[in-house]
Amino acid sequence: MTAPPRPGADPHPSTLHSGGHHLPAVFSASEPSPAPPSRRRKPHKGLVFGLLGGAAVVAALSLTQLAANLGYDSAATQYEEAARSASAAQAAVRTDTAGLRTAAEAGELILAGGNQPLTVADDVQAAFATAVDDGAAAATGADGVIASDIPDTGTKPTWFWELFGATAELEQHHDEVSGLSDDLTAASAEVTGAFEALTESGLTVMTATAAAAPAFEAAHLSARNDAVIALRDAAADATATATVDESTVTTYLTLQDAAAQVVATESEEMAQKSGPLMSARLEIEAFARSLAPGVLLDFDWAPVVSGAGYNGSMGGYTTWWWDDPGRATIELSNSVAEQWPAERSRALIAHEVGHAISVKCQGMYDASTPDSIEKWATAWAISMGFTDDANGVWAYGYPPQEYIDAASGCR
Repeated sequence: MTAPPRPGADPHPSTLHSGGHHLPAVFSASEPSPAPPSRRRKPHKGLVFGLLGGAAVVAALSLTQLAANLGYDSAATQYEEAARSASAAQAAVRTDTAGLRTAAEAGELILAGGNQPLTVADDVQAAFATAVDDGAAAATGADGVIASDIPDTGTKPTWFWELFGATAELEQHHDEVSGLSDDLTAASAEVTGAFEALTESGLTVMTATAAAAPAFEAAHLSARNDAVIALRDAAADATATATVDESTVTTYLTLQDAAAQVVATESEEMAQKSGPLMSARLEIEAFARSLAPGVLLDFDWAPVVSGAGYNGSMGGYTTWWWDDPGRATIELSNSVAEQWPAERSRALIAHEVGHAISVKCQGMYDASTPDSIEKWATAWAISMGFTDDANGVWAYGYPPQEYIDAASGCR
């Protein structure tokens, strides 16, 4: 009989109690006691997924950082090239605009040159005025693109979120600079066209003004030699002008001033020749010039020259210069005009012109002694057909035939 378990006893005993003996549940003389069962540890899936997710994030961030760097570098390279091109174009337009503005300012000074005795055709003057206005307007129009700012790339950011923003800014700058380059191309064409038109028109004014000088000189025959030479030199400088700038203004105004001096010195000479003998004096001067074309002649008049002038005597004295152009000053006594147009008066004038024309015949005679110099002037008057002994024969004797022959080749 089995008694119920005592309170507190194991309800599931592992042994059976019988007759007071304690017996094992399994009888075996040879098998060992079984080992307790082993347990397999399950993997932690959350940790694996976390590690994999972290690696993916790192990889994604790395790729994003790389893409941001590459994108920025590409945008920076493109912008720098565009900026360099625009900067070079801007510098060129700036230089061209400065040249245009200089030319326009010079043109304004030429147009406002004050007293301008030498004139050009109205259409030439009007075309130049238009070119000057257009040049000034083109220079002003180019000022805006010249002043436009071209930003630099700045310092490259570090992180991708900064790089993306900087890349977008560079791309915007690239578009702006590309637009600026287009504007610079247009401004360059306008400035260049205006400069060429202004230069061409200005040089036309210069050459036309210089071309007016010979006729102006011929219209003022009594102007002094120095003023005439200055006019010729200034006209030559004006003809040689190749640009329109500050030096052109100086050249132009010098030419106009020289023309004004021609007028002024002629007025002074005419005032000195005024009086009862003025008409005869001017006729004598024109006669003398006709004997020596190409030689610049000044004339001075006085009561006595070389000790002669009274009691029917006539006196003359000539100074000449070997420079280019040939020039001379002939002094004549008033009595030469009083006796004009007598043959003896003509003969004396021819003798003096024989001295003056020496500037065209250097080396054709012995100019080392006063006697040979006077014999030459006498021979020249004779070679020109003036046989009255006022030709120098009365004062210096008859010249050698070889002098007369040589003088006939001096014209």
